[in-house]
Amino acid sequence: MTDWLVLGKIVGARGLQGEVRVHSFSDFPERFEEAGERWLRSPTGSPYPVQLVGGSAVPGKTALFWVRFAHLTSREAAEAAVGLEILVPATNRPVLAPDEFYVPDLVGCAVYDRGTGQVLGKVTAVVGAGQALLEVQDAAGRTGWIPFVEALVPLVDVAQGRVEVDLPPGLWGEPHNLK
Repeated sequence: MTDWLVLGKIVGARGLQGEVRVHSFSDFPERFEEAGERWLRSPTGSPYPVQLVGGSAVPGKTALFWVRFAHLTSREAAEAAVGLEILVPATNRPVLAPDEFYVPDLVGCAVYDRGTGQVLGKVTAVVGAGQALLEVQDAAGRTGWIPFVEALVPLVDVAQGRVEVDLPPGLWGEPHNLK
């Protein structure tokens, strides 16, 4: 059983030759620009291999690409592919610099208040809501959200499973912030 990384999702067709528009979930544009093997998966299906021929970023858009797959040769085929996820095996991760990390690896990290050293909870998800939010569950099972910005989250150490936060008064612990 292979674990997969979801790189993006096909969101539309472009032109008559089978090119598709892809919404990227990746910080690595080369995933959509460089030719090679990728996998596609429908919401209810199993991944199957395809050949990415090439692609390019949509001008003026930060997370959209035009992509060409070898097996998609018509607009009809491209339209039928809308909704498919683009995947690579989880072992196919680019090498990161020492101070970089993969956002999904934050899930499970303990969240500490930088000022007091108190454990606030654990990261249970990273929610992309325009501005990414850390979803944090405290020891009582209540959930709160912390904007994932450097001013509020100055330290991330995935290797140690530690995230330190520096929160303004009222952002955490108030009854209206935890549910």
